[in-house]
Amino acid sequence: MSLALNQPVLVLNRLWQAVNVCSVRRAMALLFEGHAQVVFGHGDGEFKTYGFGEWRDFSVQSPCTEDEAVGTVCFRIRVPRVILLLGFDRLPKKEVKFTRHNIFERDKNTCQYCGRTLDRKDLNLDHVVPRDRGGPTTWENIVCSCIPCNTRKANRTPIEANLRLIRKPKRPKWRPFVQVNFGMPMHDSWRHFLDLAYWNVELGEEPV
Repeated sequence: MSLALNQPVLVLNRLWQAVNVCSVRRAMALLFEGHAQVVFGHGDGEFKTYGFGEWRDFSVQSPCTEDEAVGTVCFRIRVPRVILLLGFDRLPKKEVKFTRHNIFERDKNTCQYCGRTLDRKDLNLDHVVPRDRGGPTTWENIVCSCIPCNTRKANRTPIEANLRLIRKPKRPKWRPFVQVNFGMPMHDSWRHFLDLAYWNVELGEEPV
C-alpha cells in the first residue's frame, strides 16, 4: 500500500491548468479535507469531478486492479491520477534554470558551429566571447560545441576562428505549465492536461 501512496498525481488549479505533481498520499488528504476533487476521464475527452464521498462510491461501483487502489479499514478506494484544487488559480512563476543540462537541451545536443549532433560526452560548453576577453557566463554567451570545433576556436571569437554560429544563443522562455521530470512515470490520463514541449520541463540541478 505504501508504494501506491507514493505514486505521482497530477495537480490542476481551479482553472484546470496543470501546476504541480504530488503523491497519492497528499492527494488523498486534500480530497478528504475538501480542498480538491478527483478528475476522471470517461472517454471522448469527457472529464468528471468527484468529491471524496463520490469518489469512494465510484470506486465501489467500478472495481479496479490491486495496484490501482488503496485500502482503508472499511473500504478500498481508487488511486486518483489527476486532482483539481478548488481554491487555487495561480500559475507557478519560474524561469528555466541556467544549468549545463538545460544548455545541452536548448541546443539539442548539437554543436552550434558545425551542426553535428553528438553524445554529450563528445560535447563541450563554449563561451562565444572568451571569458578572459570579457565574455560572461550567460545564456546569451554559452553554446554547445563539439571537441574539434572547440579546439579550433580556442581563445578566439567565432569570426576570428572562421566559424559561424548556427543560431544566436538566447535565454529560453519559461511557459507556465507543470514541472515534470523526464524520468517520472506519467499516467495516460495526464496527457490531456500536459504540454510536454521541452521548455515546460524542469530538467536538472547540476551547476554550469
